[in-house]
Order: sequence, then C-alpha cells, then structure tokens
Amino acid sequence: MSRPVARVLSLLELLQSGGIRTVAELADRLAVDERTVRRYVDHLIDLDVPVESVRGRYGGYRLAPGYRMPPLMLSDDEALVVLLGLLAGQRAGLMTSTGTASETAAAKIRRVLPERLGRRLDAVLDSLAFTTPPGASAAPETAVLLSIADAVRHHRPVSIRYTASDGRRSERTVHPYGLVAHTGRWYVSGADLSAGEDRTFRLDRIAGARTLPGSFDPPVGFDPAERLLQSLATASYRYEVVVRVQGTAEQIRARLPAALAIVEESPPVAIGPGQEAERWSRVEVRAERLDWLPPLLASLDRPFVIERPDELRRMVEEFADRLAHSARRRPSNDDRDT
Repeated sequence: MSRPVARVLSLLELLQSGGIRTVAELADRLAVDERTVRRYVDHLIDLDVPVESVRGRYGGYRLAPGYRMPPLMLSDDEALVVLLGLLAGQRAGLMTSTGTASETAAAKIRRVLPERLGRRLDAVLDSLAFTTPPGASAAPETAVLLSIADAVRHHRPVSIRYTASDGRRSERTVHPYGLVAHTGRWYVSGADLSAGEDRTFRLDRIAGARTLPGSFDPPVGFDPAERLLQSLATASYRYEVVVRVQGTAEQIRARLPAALAIVEESPPVAIGPGQEAERWSRVEVRAERLDWLPPLLASLDRPFVIERPDELRRMVEEFADRLAHSARRRPSNDDRDT
C-alpha cells in the first residue's frame, strides 16, 4: 500500500472515531501539512465518503451522521491483536454461549486478510498453546449478558430466572451493581430484593433477564470484584478452617488469594526489649476437602497455629511425617535407574 493511500485511510479512521477534527490536529496525526490534509479530504469526497466541513473557530472536518463504515481494513498488528483477543477471550470464558460467534467472527476477519498476512497469523495461532483447557469456562447467554450490562449502566432493576447450584429454580428481582469475569465465569453482584440482601449470581445459571420499570441508586464506593471475591471466600462449605499464621496479610496473600481465604492482620505483638514485634494474621478458609491444605500451609514457610478443625491438625502431622520420611531416604540403585 502506497504511503498517500495509507494516510488517506488513516484520515478516514480518525474521522470515523467521531466528533469534529481540526485541520491542525489531523495534520499533526498524519505527519503532513494542512494543505495535504485538505487534499486527502478531497480524495475521500471523490470516493463518495460524506466528509463535512465545519466553519468557525472550532471548525474542521467530520463525517456526516449515519455514514456506514466501509469494509474492515486492518494492519498486521491490528489483525493479530483482534484474532488473539478472540481466541484468548474464548479460552478465558469471556465469550457467550449463543452459537459460535467467536469462531465466525474470526473466520470473517481471516477471509478479508491478504494471503501473506493470513499465512503468518495462521502460523502464530497453530503454534500457540493455552494452559486453560477448552470447555473449562461457563459462558452466559448473549441476551442475558447484554440485558444485565444495560441495566448496570442505566441503574435499572431486572427480573431474572435463576437456577441455584442445588438445582432449585426461582425468579428474583435484582438491582445489579456490576459485572465481573472471574476464572472463566461471569458474575453479577447487586441487591437481591427477593431475599433482602446483597447477592452474587452466576450469569450462566440465569435463564432469562427482563428489565423492569424504574431505577435505583447503587451504593457509593461499591466494588463488584471485591464483593465477588468475598462471596467466594465465605461461601458455605463442609469445613470452616481457622488458622493463625505469623506474617502480614500481604505476605500471606501471595499464597492465599482473596477468593480462597479471608485474611485479617492482627496488631503487632512485642516479644521483648530491643526485639522486633511479631505480626500474626487470622486466616479463614471454607472447603469441601482438607487434603490440599497441609501442603499449602507448608508452602507458606511460616509458623502457624491451627485453631480448627482438629482433623486438619492430624492431617498436617501425617503430611509432615511423610515429608520427613522422604527426606531421610537415600537413593538406591533402583531409584537411579528409574
């Protein structure tokens, strides 16, 4: 593509972003003089692109309202970013469950690319591996996601048909505060008017969402992501584990993220004159099984005290015995052969 043609297309992209663009601004963005900008505008007009000239102190150029964009044109970098974004979004669970929109969108982009660029992008996509297996996410329906997103933006109540984890179905009225994408799933946090409390719902469990009349004022400073992590950490499970760990909350969070545990740092405790005060934190974890906790506590590499349950104390002792036994073993000829 010749440089003048590329700059004319760049001018069109700038005008498509909306608003009035002054001649000086366009000249600076295109790295040409103002006379050349006017010539490029004439080229667009010759191609039946409705560029309007706005007079006055703050005048310049703009596209006529309602003008439809021409066929998509992407640079090498833009094409790679779009295709990688579609693929990564699909693997991360950021797509919807309606049909195969991500595949068809990628196919459409791929068809309009030059053959040379298409082969290069295919080489990247074919050689790319993901640590998250396909199907590990739970995608919501497109209509549900769009309806709730619109309700969040305009502070409108919604009625949802929801299926809980135990299979129970219900219809609820919700004031949605925000959407959160977390580990391959979409969530909405807000006020559940049916239950009279703030709740978090998985979007893939919502069969339908209908916007209701009226509006609401979301609470000031509400953080949907923080609310979700707190909800996941305090969900009802078989075991409620409480452990005191020597260390700051920041140090412990490196191994126990907010979605896994609640960490409350206690005031420092002085242990003697001239000695640095000890800092301990109270850690709460809810879990269906305990077998994964002994190695996790060991990985903290910090003193800890188990408050409950007693079963975890026994499992930690057995884990420590297995580690000590393995550490005392000496390699034999059979071990070296394997």
